[in-house]
Amino acid sequence: MKNHVYKIIELTGTSTTSIEDAVDTAIERAHKTLKHLGWFQVIETRGSIDKGKVQHWQVTLKVGFTLEG
Repeated sequence: MKNHVYKIIELTGTSTTSIEDAVDTAIERAHKTLKHLGWFQVIETRGSIDKGKVQHWQVTLKVGFTLEG
């Protein structure tokens, strides 16, 4: 079994639709520039309210990925 080294970064994704969409937004964007994404952890959820309704979701994640060789 090979030993790995992981890097953890923090991202905040946003969405006007849902918490899940905000998470997907952050991960899809990170995938464009980072290799070997392996896991995420939601560390904070917040949003804005307009006229008594949720207007925007903001979800902060820790995302882990394996460093290359």
